[in-house]
Amino acid sequence: MVKRDPLPRRALALLIGLNLLCYIDRYILAAVEPEIRATFFAANDPDAMAKTGFLATAFLLSYMILSPLFGWLSDRYSRWVIIAFGVAVWSLATLGSGWAATFGFLLLARIFVGAGEAAYGPASPTILADLFPIEKRGIVMAWFFAAIPVGSAIGYMFGGVVAGSHGWRAPFHYAAIPGLILAGLCLLFKDRRPPPAPGTKRKHASFSDYLALLRIPSFVLNVAAQTAMTFAIGGISFWAPAYFHGTRGQPDLAHINLIFGGITAVAGLTATLLGGWLGDRLVGRFPGAYFLVSSGGMLLAFPCTVAMLFAPFPMAWVFCFFAIFFVFMNIGPSNTAIANVTSPAVRSTAFAVNIFVIHALGDAISPPLIGAIADRWSLTAGFFVVSLAMLLGGLLWLAGAKVLGRDTARIAGASVPA
Repeated sequence: MVKRDPLPRRALALLIGLNLLCYIDRYILAAVEPEIRATFFAANDPDAMAKTGFLATAFLLSYMILSPLFGWLSDRYSRWVIIAFGVAVWSLATLGSGWAATFGFLLLARIFVGAGEAAYGPASPTILADLFPIEKRGIVMAWFFAAIPVGSAIGYMFGGVVAGSHGWRAPFHYAAIPGLILAGLCLLFKDRRPPPAPGTKRKHASFSDYLALLRIPSFVLNVAAQTAMTFAIGGISFWAPAYFHGTRGQPDLAHINLIFGGITAVAGLTATLLGGWLGDRLVGRFPGAYFLVSSGGMLLAFPCTVAMLFAPFPMAWVFCFFAIFFVFMNIGPSNTAIANVTSPAVRSTAFAVNIFVIHALGDAISPPLIGAIADRWSLTAGFFVVSLAMLLGGLLWLAGAKVLGRDTARIAGASVPA
C-alpha cells in the first residue's frame, strides 16, 4: 500500500489559515471605517469618505509595488521563509493599526500591512500549484481562495462585534496574535519544487522569460478581467457597511456587519467552491471552461447588483446575496488558469504581475473613487459604476475562453481538442 504524502494537505491547510487571516485584517478596516472617520475627521468634512478610502489605497500601493520583487525572490529562494517574513510583518503592522494615535500613523501601518502581504501573495498559490497535479488544481485553488469570502465575512462580523463592545482599535489587536503564531509554523515546512528535466540543472527565469508572459493571450485577458473584478469587489466591499447604514438607512451598524458578513461567508464560500469544482468538471469538454465559468458568474452578478440598489429591504439583501455569489464564482477558476498557462520558473512572478496590475488599476482606485462619487452624488451612483466593472470583467473572460485551452496545452505539453 502506497503511503500518502502528508505535505500537500498540511501545506494547503496552513495556507488556507493564512489567507483567512489576510482577509480578516483587510475587512476589519472596512467594518470599522465609520468609527475611524468619526475619530479622525470632523463631521462636516466634505472629503472625509474619500480620505478614509485612501487607507485601502495605501495598503494596496505597497502590496502591489512590492509583489513583483517578492515574486522574483520566490522564484529563487525558499518560499516558506519569504511567507513567514511577510506574515510576521503584516501581523505586527495590524497591531500597530490599533495603536494609531493619528490618521497618518494609521496610514503608515496599513502600508506595512500591504508590504507583509506582498511577500505572502505571490508565493502561496505557486506552492500549491507545485504540490498538486493539474487535474486537481481547480478545486485546490478554490479551497485556498475560498478564504477570501470567509475571511472577509469574519472581518466584517468580528470587527463589528468587537468594535461595538471594546472600540474600533480592539479588533486589530486581537487579529495580530494568530498571525505571529502561524508565521512561526511556516518555518517548519520545506520548499518543494518540480525537479528539472533529467540531465539538466534548474534554470532561473531570465528577463525574456518574464516578457514572454505578455505574449500569452489568455494571461493578458485574465489579468484584465481580474482587474475589472477587483475594482468591483474593492469598491463594494469597502463601502458596503456605509452604504447600507447611511444611504439605505439601516440603523444598526453592528447588525449590518453581521448580515453582510454572513452573506459574504455563505455566498462567497459556496460560489468559490462551486466555481472550482465546475471548472474541473467541464475542462475536459471545454478547454476554455475556467474562463466560461468566470464569465458566466460576472455577467449574472451585473443585473443582481443593479437590482440590489433599487429593491426595498429585505429583498435588497436577497439581491446582495446573489450578486456576491456570482462574483465569487471566478476566484478559483481564474487563478487556476494563471498557474496552468505559466511555466514553474516564472509562476511566482506571473502571480505577482497579476497582483500588481489588478490592484493598481482595480481596488487601489475604487475605494477613493467611489468615496469621491459619494461625496459629490451618492453611494448608489458609485455602486452603479461597480456594476459596470462586473459587466466588463465578464466580457473579457468570455473573449479569453477561445485561447485558454491552447495556452494551457502549450505548458502542459498536451494536445487540446478543438
